[in-house]
Amino acid sequence: MNKIHNETHFKELCDWCTHIEPKLEQVIREYDYPPLWFRKPDFATLILTILEQQVSLASAKAAYNKLVEKIKNVTPENLLKLTDQELRACYFSRQKIQYSRTLANEIATGKLNLIELNEMDEAAIRKILIKLKGIGNWTVDMYVLMSLHFSDIFPPGDLATIKAVDELNLVSPESTKDEIIEYMNRFSPNRSVATYILWHYYIQKRRLVLE
Repeated sequence: MNKIHNETHFKELCDWCTHIEPKLEQVIREYDYPPLWFRKPDFATLILTILEQQVSLASAKAAYNKLVEKIKNVTPENLLKLTDQELRACYFSRQKIQYSRTLANEIATGKLNLIELNEMDEAAIRKILIKLKGIGNWTVDMYVLMSLHFSDIFPPGDLATIKAVDELNLVSPESTKDEIIEYMNRFSPNRSVATYILWHYYIQKRRLVLE
């Protein structure tokens, strides 16, 4: 799978997407090009993404900031030093404590090497990460999209993306998730770029401030 190389390449791909769907051109005309969001492809990012599962970005960020305040560097070793009570004080739910410990243990014991993982293709990365308790397709989608910048990722489990598709009237209101996935296939091999435009619309429309 191809990757987004840099800002210039990203904007070229955004323009390509607007030729596929003129309604996306309206988004760029009103709000400019989306940022090429990036998160480091590391343990800390995976923990933040686990925290973001099924909660608001603000809630997840509050928990992550509390964790950083507690251990400074978010590494597997530092996280594993914390008791469940200490993690709960960082706003981790019982399930997310378990998920985070599972991930930390895999890396700390050498069973999972993120440096090697990050050099693999998207399918291989997904196959490995999906085996870990608490990491599903949405979490993998966020990682390969935002941290590794694979160019052809569409996260059907992402609520903001689905809402943006609906609000821009890209599909009929009665469309199922499968039909939305089918619609987004028209942007292949650059579905990630279309997703960034949809996120940009969702964020700008609501005047959300992302840290």
